[in-house]
Formats: sequence, structure tokens, C-alpha cells
Amino acid sequence: MQRRTFLLTSAAAAVQGMAHAQAGPWPARPVKIVIAYPPGGSTDVAGRLLAQQLGNRFGQQVVVENRAGAGGTLGANSVVRSEPDGYTLLLAASPEVSIAPITMKAMPYDPVRDLQPITGVGQVPFFLVVNPAVPAHTLEEFIAYGKANPGKLSYSSFGNNTSNHLAGELFKSLTGIRSVHIPYRGSGPSIVDLIAGQVQYTFDTPPAVLEHVRAGKLRALAVATRQRLASAPQVPTFAEAGLPSFSGGTWFGLFAPARTPRAVIDRINADSVALLHAPELSKAFADRGIVASPQTPEEFARFVQAEVAKWKDLAGKVGIVAE
Repeated sequence: MQRRTFLLTSAAAAVQGMAHAQAGPWPARPVKIVIAYPPGGSTDVAGRLLAQQLGNRFGQQVVVENRAGAGGTLGANSVVRSEPDGYTLLLAASPEVSIAPITMKAMPYDPVRDLQPITGVGQVPFFLVVNPAVPAHTLEEFIAYGKANPGKLSYSSFGNNTSNHLAGELFKSLTGIRSVHIPYRGSGPSIVDLIAGQVQYTFDTPPAVLEHVRAGKLRALAVATRQRLASAPQVPTFAEAGLPSFSGGTWFGLFAPARTPRAVIDRINADSVALLHAPELSKAFADRGIVASPQTPEEFARFVQAEVAKWKDLAGKVGIVAE
């Protein structure tokens, strides 16, 4: 009888111990950040910089998983379908959150309903870069060359209906250039083929292109900022180059699956915001042309809603419809 009582008591203690462990402080194990693009692009660069610093704050390893495809929606959908416990997060860019809902007929998820905003992370502008074989050294020369050679130029993008695809279509509508859109599975493959001369130009971010510009593998004609970037002072803004109505860029932000506990969201937000304000990470971002953009969950949610409205208006103007 005593042995039975001892076993029952031990079992109850074990169950209580398990319950206590499950209710312990977050995080109790490694955290995964999904990036919905291949390695090498600006989203990947920003995500890995943040993940490394978050691991130190959390006291747990923060691993990055690249899941590319379908304009970022493949990786985003994997996070939507994961457990809402804070151990699987999404470092999203604008395409899979604010663009896909207005350009895809069959979205596998609803970004507003199925993703919980945590904080903005960074914003980056687009450079217009060309292969050096293109006989143009200024934006004016490039536009003239494009008009004189209709249909002979092609430009690459991260994929159909992504942010730089829309930027490319906006550029065509503003300049009258007739060129061919070639979609890729992310920034990395797009830049590889641009350097190889398979396409002639693209719109991409400082982390993705500046190293190649400095090496002479690409030529930068303009950047979509109000002022020249300190990291590329020789590159004029689009306004300086004669096209003030053009704008383009992307942003990054952290999301969790819907129904993730608010206490976990607040913890991730607090640590992320502290890191984004700290000199080490903000300098690492700035060195790569990324402007840190920490926000509260509510501020970030409002920002996302405004982005959806902006892209919807732009898509209507340039004639892009849901596919």
C-alpha cells in the first residue's frame, strides 16, 4: 500500500513539474525566425543581424530559416500554420504582407487576421542599377536608350507582384520605356543574373547592390530617397536625376502567428526595440543602407494597413491585377 501511495505521489509530482515547466518563462528553447527569401538579399541581411542580437537578449539560440517562393507567401504561410507560442516568427518584407493581398487571387492566409505585428525592423530604398554593358551612365541617358530600343531591355524582380516588380512597372509608366519583366525567386538570384547580363536592370536595396556597385559589377543610376545616402554619396536621388515622382523601396518587420500570447509579443517587442535603438545594431544597419524603424505593435499594425492602401492605389494606376 505504501509503495502504491509512493508511486502515485511521484506521478503527481512529475505532472506538476511538467506543468510548471510549460508555464515557465519564455523562451525556454531556441526561437526560429523564418525569412521568406533566399540568402543574400536585404531581408535576409537584416533578419540575420537582428537574430544574432536577439539570441543574446533571449539567452536562447535564435535560428534563421530561409523559405523562399511565391513572392514571400510560402514562408509567411509556414509561420501562419505554426503554433502560436512565440517560437516561430516571421521577418517579413512588404510583398508577403502588404502587396500579396491585392495582387494574388488565392491567398493562403490573411495577413491582417493570421499574423500578429510585433515591431517594424527596418526600411530601405531602391537603387536603379544596370549591367555595365548598358550604354548609359545617367538616368537621363538610360531613359533615352530605353525609348530608342523598345522591348530590348529586360528587368529582374524578386518575383511577380513583389515590391520591385511594382516599382519596375511604375518606372515604365512614368518614363514610357517598354521593357520585359523577368521574375526571380528573390533578390539573390535576380542580382546574379543581372551581373551575368541575362537582364539589363533592376530595382534593389543597398545591402543587395552596393558591394557590386563598388566592385564595378553593376552601375547605380539613382536612389529613391529624399537625400543621397552616406553609403553611396556619388549616386543621385531620382529627383536630382530628373524623375521626382518615382518612389520605391521595401521594409521589414517581425510578426508572430495570430493568438500568440500578448506577454510573449511584448517581450519580443521590448528586446527588439532596445536592440534597434542601440548603437551596435543601428550602425550595422546603416552601414548596409538600412534605416532602423522600431515601433510598438500598434504603430506597426497601423503602418501595415497604410502600406496595403498605398499599394492598392498604385496597382490600380499601373494596371496590375490579381493573378
